[in-house]
Amino acid sequence: MARIICIANQKGGVGKTTTAVNLAVGLSKADQRTLLVDLDPQCNATSGIGLHPAADHPLLLETPLKDSVQSTHWDELQLLPGSRSFVDVDRLERGPDRDSALLRQNLDAGMAAYDYVLIDCPPSLGQLTQAALSASTEVLMPIQCEYYAMEGLTQMIHVIRRVMQDGDGRLTFGGILLTMYDPSLELTGEVDGEVREFFGDIVFDTVIPRDVSVSEAPSHGTSVMDYAPRSRGSRAYLELCMEVLERD
Repeated sequence: MARIICIANQKGGVGKTTTAVNLAVGLSKADQRTLLVDLDPQCNATSGIGLHPAADHPLLLETPLKDSVQSTHWDELQLLPGSRSFVDVDRLERGPDRDSALLRQNLDAGMAAYDYVLIDCPPSLGQLTQAALSASTEVLMPIQCEYYAMEGLTQMIHVIRRVMQDGDGRLTFGGILLTMYDPSLELTGEVDGEVREFFGDIVFDTVIPRDVSVSEAPSHGTSVMDYAPRSRGSRAYLELCMEVLERD
């Protein structure tokens, strides 16, 4: 069975989509059959690898998942594109239970074709994020090393625990990833220490540094590993890929 990793945080600007894209590319470079699912109506994961959003979100269509996936520049990576359709966003966020069931059913279908499925969620704690959590085997949460990080982390933990309790028991905590890490800042060290003291081994050893190459890569429709392979950000995401693989 594929490892279905939901990459989620209700706060925006924490490196969630950046992590989804670069981790997906990194896993594909390690010869892992990988599917990137874009559930964020902003569709940044889709554009971030040089593709275009779909007119209608594939997870709400009555067609097999394999008919909607798109090939990418990387041989082992495929994309289930996002959609900016207001109708689809409304159905996904506030629609009837049938739509939530359809989303879960479609996410479960066809997973045998992949080793890893990465789901990029919107920055919210709404129904769409919770549906993605319930369809996943693990959740990876990026957090920025800033003052409000712990507050947002606590809120997200409550939602994850509720999904774990109400679901079928397959969701586990895959890890917490510290992003935009600047060791020269005292606050960064404080957040790092607090998170690791409280969560222990759940926190990845790898940290993602502040690196302009990481920010520039999406505008070129590619990963930081391809855009600036010798950059600090590229090395960090490759190290994260190795940690994820080791936790299998």
